[in-house]
Order: sequence, then structure tokens, then C-alpha cells
Amino acid sequence: MKIFILIPFLLFIGKTDAQESTASKQISTFTIEAPQLKTSRKIWLYLPKNYKTSTKKYPVIYMHDAQNLFDAKTSFAGEWNVDEKLDSLNAQVIVVGIENGGEKRLEELTPYKNEKYGGGNADKYLEFIVNTLKPEIDKKYRTKPNAKNTTIIGSSLGGLVSFYAVIKHPDVFGKAGVFSPAFWINRKDINNYMTNSKKLKAKIYLLCGDSEGDDDSMVTDLNYIEKLLNTNRCYCLHLNKKVIVKGGHHNEKLWRDNFDDAVLWLGY
Repeated sequence: MKIFILIPFLLFIGKTDAQESTASKQISTFTIEAPQLKTSRKIWLYLPKNYKTSTKKYPVIYMHDAQNLFDAKTSFAGEWNVDEKLDSLNAQVIVVGIENGGEKRLEELTPYKNEKYGGGNADKYLEFIVNTLKPEIDKKYRTKPNAKNTTIIGSSLGGLVSFYAVIKHPDVFGKAGVFSPAFWINRKDINNYMTNSKKLKAKIYLLCGDSEGDDDSMVTDLNYIEKLLNTNRCYCLHLNKKVIVKGGHHNEKLWRDNFDDAVLWLGY
């Protein structure tokens, strides 16, 4: 399923026309140094409507490819409408969107090096989130910093790294939304890592469409990962939810249309 290699470059280009911003007033941005990646990174922040008038603390969702989450102006092929969807649900959660690294996206979001396509720098990317970004968010905003209240969500390569994150950092991420994950690029290594991992406690929402490429490898990979999860921990705990959308393609529409279902199932 080589569809995923074509989109990393598309996802960071953004639109160049004069389209107006569709981001809501709850969205702000800032730039933070990312020493683990030897660069800086633009961060998009969503705060719930009642944040300024409340004194309570909020769970946090970390998401990749922030260019495509909130604003049609910066998205390549349509946004996820994350802010509008959370507003409609009155979700009491903070969302931290991390812009992808452009041409380094594949490198940063893959846990292991692929013989043909390279990559394998996800550990440093996650170290940036865990050791630099999250402490800054927890310091400046009223958050619930424990793993139970920290979720990571992404699609394609972002889905792959989100799944890897809950295995690699179970003390940090207690929930994950794994949308159309590009397991194929690190299939053997991810399966081995999952097989040899300790018992997972994370809640994991798995999503894909049955028309995401020129074969059925996406569905096959998702089914196999679900099998590994149910071997790692009893399926009776109901810590996994798998959704396979009939006719679903590898695009923002699939992820946008199922984002609210994932958020609700994950407890927001």
C-alpha cells in the first residue's frame, strides 16, 4: 500500500490561494524549540469555550499534522474540523496540534527505518512531545497531566506513531486514536515490538476504510494489530474499539467523519 509515500509531501504544503481562515476563536498558535529534532515547531492550541471562565483542569489530546486539523486555509485536502466538532460536543478537553516537519515528516513519524524509504526517528519526535512540549503545556495551562487524561491521535504515519507512543510511553499516554495507520512501512518491527511489550492498559480506537489503497492490506494490518492487542490483554476489558468504514478512503473526510465517535469513545 504505497499510497502513504505520496502524501507526506502533500500534507505539509498547504494551500496557496486566498481562502479565508476557518479556525475558531478557541484556536491559538505558538512556536517552541524542539532540541530533540534540532529545529523549532509551530503548535496549534484548542481551548474549550469555558476555559477562561473556569478554574477546573482539563485532559489533553496531542495530535499530529496540525496544519490539517483546524483550518481549511492551511490544510492540503480539507481540514478535520476538530474545533467545530469539539464545540458541538461541548467536549471538556484541550487539544495540542503539532505541525508536521514537512519533508522530514516520514522520518519523524516512523519508529523504525524502512529499507526502501528510510525514516526511523520517531523516538526523538516522541521525546520532544514527552520531555519538552508536554511539560510546557502542563506548566502554562490547567491540565490533568497523568496518563489516564493524556491522549495521542493521528492518521496515516500519525496513526502509526500514535500506536507506537502508547507502547513506548505507557506512563505518559493512556489513550490513542489510531486512524488509517501506516503499519506496512514498519510492519515486522511493530508486530515484534507489540508481541514483546508488557501488558498495555491504554484505550485504543482503531479506524480505517476498506478502500484505502489498491489492496486490502490496511484492513488486514488493523485486524492483526487487534489480534495482538487481544492477546496482550483480555478482550473482555473492552479497551479496544475497531471501526472499518465501508467505502472509506485514505483522506481527511474519513478521519473528520469519525473523529467525534473516537473522542466520545475515548471518554471526552
